[in-house]
Amino acid sequence: MKIAWFKKVISPEIGAYLAGYGLNDKSVAKRDDLYMTGLCADDGERKVLIISFDLLGLDEWYTRRIREKCAEILGISSEAVMFSCTHTHTGPECRIIKSKPEQLHTKYLENLEKWIIEEVTNLSNYRECSVYFYSSKCDENRNRRYVTACNRATFTAHRREVVPIATEYADKEFGELCFIDNETHLPIYVIGNYAAHPLAGHAPGLGGRTISADYPGAFREYVTAETGAECMFISGAAGDLVPREDEIGGGAARQMGFNLAKAAIGGLIDAPRNPGRFGMPDAKVGAKSKFVSVPVRKSKKNRFPEYYEGKDVIDLEMQVVAIGDVCFVGVPGELCCELGQEIKWHSPFRKAFIAYNSTGYLDYIGHANMLVAGGYEGNCQLFTARCGLLLLTGAADAMFELRDELYPPEEGEIYPDCVSSTLVNIPPNR
Repeated sequence: MKIAWFKKVISPEIGAYLAGYGLNDKSVAKRDDLYMTGLCADDGERKVLIISFDLLGLDEWYTRRIREKCAEILGISSEAVMFSCTHTHTGPECRIIKSKPEQLHTKYLENLEKWIIEEVTNLSNYRECSVYFYSSKCDENRNRRYVTACNRATFTAHRREVVPIATEYADKEFGELCFIDNETHLPIYVIGNYAAHPLAGHAPGLGGRTISADYPGAFREYVTAETGAECMFISGAAGDLVPREDEIGGGAARQMGFNLAKAAIGGLIDAPRNPGRFGMPDAKVGAKSKFVSVPVRKSKKNRFPEYYEGKDVIDLEMQVVAIGDVCFVGVPGELCCELGQEIKWHSPFRKAFIAYNSTGYLDYIGHANMLVAGGYEGNCQLFTARCGLLLLTGAADAMFELRDELYPPEEGEIYPDCVSSTLVNIPPNR
């Protein structure tokens, strides 16, 4: 495996409109810079490119066009180029808002395109490395929905007094990929994956109008400062998940980022010491996309930008990018954590991690019963109740096809099959 990477500041000017809360929020200060971080992995036969942006989200038309340009530069297919947005609410407005089209930061998007093309074109100095995965549980998030006995949901962001009794599902998995230099045996790159809206630092007033990458920025800062490795953060299925201390301020954002970074460093300790459990010596890379036709909710047709107008059905892309036996699943919009967990359960890869707001921004997408119970996410969803199930099936099909392509099953058996696994309670260390 060889990897090359880049890191680029993409902060907007102070005074830019901010995305995610009020439609008239303008930035008045900057706490820390926004970044785009990119990693290209090459197994000798195939390449994949993953880019993470400290942005709320990017529209599908923009994402697809720039991915095709990156693919052309690298000589790969566009499905092997994955974008993902961390979903910070203190970054520039990069989506077309139908009621406020003037807030789209057109000049910023033009600059962002130039920065992406420039960084991808200049990718070089590939380093040979070994690849490890790791997974741990981090209690840094919570579900922001409270569902009553009669199956009606309330939004805890508007009723903080019910937070102590809100017990809806939250995905606590912190996922990690570690790249260790073959010559120095030191970590050179880390990818962290966790599901929670980057809203720890979004305090009322100044905090909500201050440009910031929120906790993903603090996560990267800590990992790099303590290990010397460059670092990427990819948000998981955070549609209905927030930090345990959401909207408290910069201190809360830094503490959450540092706590996740400590988990990442723990993985850097444990994984290389147990290569038989966490190493991927035959790591191959690959990608595949499935387009799923999803009906639009009639009541939401007026919410779509002009390029979707008149459509009763929209094709949504489910994208899978594999690095060894770990698969990143790129989803459209803000997938809620229950669907993200089910995609993980249906994965034929050793581990699957969700890449949030990946193939385009299309608001919240939840499970069918979320539309029955209501609440903020269910009320915002643009697609009919079967959308989540359709996307789940599309993701599973893509993962199985890609896994069989990269690691062909023996004697026609459908991967995976654990029949030969040793029956032990705890796997051997090595």
